[in-house]
Amino acid sequence: MKIDAIQLRELEMQLVRPFETSFGVTTTRRILLVEVHSEGLVGWGECTAGEHPHFSEECFATAWYMLEQELGPMLLAQAPEHGGDCPKIFSRVRGNRMAKAALENAIWDLEAQREKVSLSALLGGTQDAIPCGVSLGIQKTIPELMKIIETELAAGYRRIKLKCKPGWDIGVFEKVRNHWPGILLSCDANSAYRMRDFAHLAKFDEFNLLMIEQPLWHDDFYFHSMLQKQIQTAICLDESIRNRRDALAAIEMGSCRILNIKLGRVGGFSEAIRVHNVAMERGIPVWCGGMLEAGIGRAHNIAMASLANFTLPGDVSASKRYWKEDIIEPEVTVSKSGEIAVPMAPGRGFAVRTDLVEKLTLRKATVKRTLTA
Repeated sequence: MKIDAIQLRELEMQLVRPFETSFGVTTTRRILLVEVHSEGLVGWGECTAGEHPHFSEECFATAWYMLEQELGPMLLAQAPEHGGDCPKIFSRVRGNRMAKAALENAIWDLEAQREKVSLSALLGGTQDAIPCGVSLGIQKTIPELMKIIETELAAGYRRIKLKCKPGWDIGVFEKVRNHWPGILLSCDANSAYRMRDFAHLAKFDEFNLLMIEQPLWHDDFYFHSMLQKQIQTAICLDESIRNRRDALAAIEMGSCRILNIKLGRVGGFSEAIRVHNVAMERGIPVWCGGMLEAGIGRAHNIAMASLANFTLPGDVSASKRYWKEDIIEPEVTVSKSGEIAVPMAPGRGFAVRTDLVEKLTLRKATVKRTLTA
């Protein structure tokens, strides 16, 4: 396909409520959108890099630079026929996976529109609905958290994930588990613990958790392997898994029994499929993690989560949990049975509200071809 133009947009969107993790508190999101124009069609991508390089080395500012000055010109100089061509096109650039994912996913979106198939079908998805959980940030008080959990359970969500850190863990789990002994409950530490905490982490076994997500260093397999041997609760790796090789190494080392897949973290749909496949081949279930995406990123997550090995409830929840107005229509909704229907219409299955996108846009830039691209 011939790429006619690439446009970047910066949006500012206010969260419905603050979201706190061990990294800090987020109240407003800077959203980086990519529009790829080709032969009368527009593919959309969303870069999930945060405002600061806390989750990974990338942040909004570095992603914007990479898209405008490096990756965008590379793509303009090529004529990719398939989203899977993008990793080779971008291979000269190391890292910067979230920026790469934004462009690659837009190409997959374009291809699905061109072929008149759903994005899910193009990726190889087999599920027509995906089970949903919620990720709940650290709250000011436990009673406040309990009220939120009650609301989310009433809405049908099948799994409750609690962000945790030292000082906000065992006491919280005890209150929640005593009140709801039968719910599917997990926790996410975002690398908040260290080897000195092994005995403390072993106490998590009392609460029948589905998993503890990324308890140790963000780039570690070895010490997670040591910890998994000492606790009954399944470890799920998130930040450590950047590609298929990482997933294979973690599985072979016994570092985890579950994997989280995030499109931005692994660099786009192509690598996400490879991670999914290697986990399925080895009997390791996967689920779709969230990065406080707006509607375009949310639509892409739904398509990805339709692949066969996404068997655990993910973090792809309803638009209204995060935004007063989302930038897609229809907005993402969750059924009373805790599922999101996978769109079967050509492309991503959700129309972009270009009027609202324009209203929320703080700046935009058109990527230009360069002689060295």
